Amino acid sequence: MCGIFAYLNYNVARERRYIMEVLFNGLRRLEYRGYDSSGIAIDNDLSFAAGEGERPYASALPLVFRREGKIESLVRSVYSEVDAVGLDLEKSFMVHAGIAHTRWATHGVPSPRNSHPQSSGSWDEFLVVHNGIITNYEVLKETLIRHGFTFESDTDTEVIPKLAKFVFDQAREGDQAVTFSQVVIEVIRQLEGAYALIFKSSHYPNELIACRRGSTLILGVKGLTNEKNYAASFGDVKTLTADGQPKELFFSSDLCAIVEHTKNYLAIEDNEVVHLKDGSVSVLKFDYSKEKPASVQRALSVLEMEVEQIKKGNYDHFMQKEIHEQPHSLTTTMRGRLRDKSVVLGGLKDHLKTIRHSRRIIFVGCGTSYNAALAARPFLEELSGIPVTMELASDLLDRKGPIYREDTAVFVSQSGETADTLLALEYALSNGALCVGITNTVGSTLARKTHCGVHINAGCEIGVASTKAYTSQIVVITIMALAIGADSISTQSRRESIINSLSDLPDKVREVLRLDNEMKDLAESLMQMQSLLVFGRGYNYATALEGALKVKEVALMHSEGMLAGEMKHGPLALVDETLPIIVIATRDACFSQQQSVIQQLHARKGRLIVMCSSGDAASVCSGGSCRLIEVPLVADCLQPVINIIPLQLLAYHLTVLRGYDVDQPRNLAKSVTTQ
Repeated sequence: MCGIFAYLNYNVARERRYIMEVLFNGLRRLEYRGYDSSGIAIDNDLSFAAGEGERPYASALPLVFRREGKIESLVRSVYSEVDAVGLDLEKSFMVHAGIAHTRWATHGVPSPRNSHPQSSGSWDEFLVVHNGIITNYEVLKETLIRHGFTFESDTDTEVIPKLAKFVFDQAREGDQAVTFSQVVIEVIRQLEGAYALIFKSSHYPNELIACRRGSTLILGVKGLTNEKNYAASFGDVKTLTADGQPKELFFSSDLCAIVEHTKNYLAIEDNEVVHLKDGSVSVLKFDYSKEKPASVQRALSVLEMEVEQIKKGNYDHFMQKEIHEQPHSLTTTMRGRLRDKSVVLGGLKDHLKTIRHSRRIIFVGCGTSYNAALAARPFLEELSGIPVTMELASDLLDRKGPIYREDTAVFVSQSGETADTLLALEYALSNGALCVGITNTVGSTLARKTHCGVHINAGCEIGVASTKAYTSQIVVITIMALAIGADSISTQSRRESIINSLSDLPDKVREVLRLDNEMKDLAESLMQMQSLLVFGRGYNYATALEGALKVKEVALMHSEGMLAGEMKHGPLALVDETLPIIVIATRDACFSQQQSVIQQLHARKGRLIVMCSSGDAASVCSGGSCRLIEVPLVADCLQPVINIIPLQLLAYHLTVLRGYDVDQPRNLAKSVTTQ
């Protein structure tokens, strides 16, 4: 959803142009989250005067730039406006605080007035960037209007800076000295909903305050004296940063935006307020039941990510790069987890006994993460002997489906911040279930709030349409099934066979990636089509759903994944000579049924594209009456990892040929942090 970035340089000279470029580049790193407008706020020269009446503060007037559309449109607009007013871009600042934002519209159409930073009013005394939704904004708005405030935007966010000004003015009228953190804490005491916020105020120059509840926010710390590594000191971040030494401090919605600056980071927790002042970092813990927040000690962590992961390299798009990275990402996912004829999952080992005695295992996810769990469900059922049910997070919440203390609920989310999944997690926790998290993001809300879990270690995924995270999720759940079933002698040979197959999987993925040009040719034959059907069953029902989802997401073509066993119960009516139909018919327990499906579609002159195991062409398509996609044969429970890759490639090439944005599909966001 929305992206937040902020940059504060302390005791080190930085030109205004440099500061602007750091902010712009931070927004570029957050583009993949999805957005429709953007904005930044920096400081003007102290001599600059604008507005009516006397300036209500002694510091420089902030400059706020907001623009609908792509970030490059904002960049051009900012430099044009700067040239028009003659602002000195080479002016140097020893300390400066700038904030930036990409907006994904929820309240109000994409437009400059609805973009962030949102302002408290004339003179821009308080500025705020926000990710999330304030659910009680209408009540707050009515109250502020009664106190004389006027609103310019349609957003829920605008109540926040105006509420900050109201709190500040009330304290000042009472001749009370009020700190920036006191103002912010009083503001968030009134807010309901989910948010990550950064405050900037000319009443408190060169300070920034960040806080969060339910939306990710990261602090990055870069020491500039002898390349000081703060995280290696294992001390409280306030003590470490209160040294007066030159440093750069960053706030971001995502680690991807700070990795090129520093690897020292702090994942801000819910209800924490982080105050940057005089180069020092103070962390306060807000509690509704207490008048004053408590100061807390937090240590920095070291980011295990390389800058190369957030660059395209020799590829044209991130989605293309991430599809071709899957041999490496799967290797990384399995590293250290396969040992001889057994598996090791350190994040689950203390809870395996509880999971084995569960009355049922419930998978909860959304979109691609749901499909990954669905693909691995049959194998988990086979090895555990425990009933495994599937829940879409939003539907579970709508129904308030029963969850019991004897259940194990497994929550799957690439980002670890998916709003529906996190709300379902809160629901499961309140019902006493053991909650397991499977995520790609270290330090995410899902990772912190579950009792135990597994990181998929797929590496940073920039493309909105998930590819390598999907295959890594399947592998991780497969390994989890192996760990849960490890106490059964009857399945030992089956487990050992799958472990051997896992070791060979990256090479099999490299083999199937050679179909790239073949999938491009297929895409050329389908690019003018309006619809596509994908039939699968057994392990590959999930493959059908995920393949259709990829085409939907990026190629903007109507596509449906269907259970082949349901074909005669309605979908068969759609079959004709023009509608392209992909049938997944690789060798497994459902192979004979899929052969029957192919014959029935042939009888109705369907336009068939059949995915089969290498060497099976004659068994599935006699007489050359359909187009074939031949893939390597692997163990049945791992076949979905192989089978999805040609469909990922097909979706990618369809998108390029149809002229759409591959990495940032229309209306979609990478991390869905609102319901």
